[in-house]
Amino acid sequence: MQEIARVLKSNGSEGELVMSFTGLSPEEIDTEEPVFIYVDGLPVPFYFESFVQRGNSRALVRLTGVRSLRDADELAGASVYAEDGLYEDEESSVEGWTVVDQNGRTVGQVSGYEDIPGNLCLAVQTKEGQEVLLPFHEDLVLGADRENRILQLTVPDGLLD
Repeated sequence: MQEIARVLKSNGSEGELVMSFTGLSPEEIDTEEPVFIYVDGLPVPFYFESFVQRGNSRALVRLTGVRSLRDADELAGASVYAEDGLYEDEESSVEGWTVVDQNGRTVGQVSGYEDIPGNLCLAVQTKEGQEVLLPFHEDLVLGADRENRILQLTVPDGLLD
């Protein structure tokens, strides 16, 4: 199973949920395919009944079987999974890529994504073993070498100090 989202919270009293997607944008989600949430240690399949995108990385959703605020609250904080391979697109993920700053210096390797509201960030493991968060916005991307898996970013002053 591949983690694709996290249930952030319930929304309203009808069982709607706010989900935050990691490494994918909501428009990439195939709402015809099931997602899985672990309940009592077992992966339980859920289907989307409704799906409304909210920004670049969130959606307001209704899942089968989730009908009340109580049901939705039980899922708050849960990870949401999809079947392996369903969303694997090496061209859209930069996990494992090397990040180079605007001066050509190696910053580190992308270890994941962090969705700070309104600001998607890359989690980068530096050469010194520290993790730093770098804003990941198209205006800051200077170049991407897919063959060598190198991402060149404008790193704002002070972020690496």
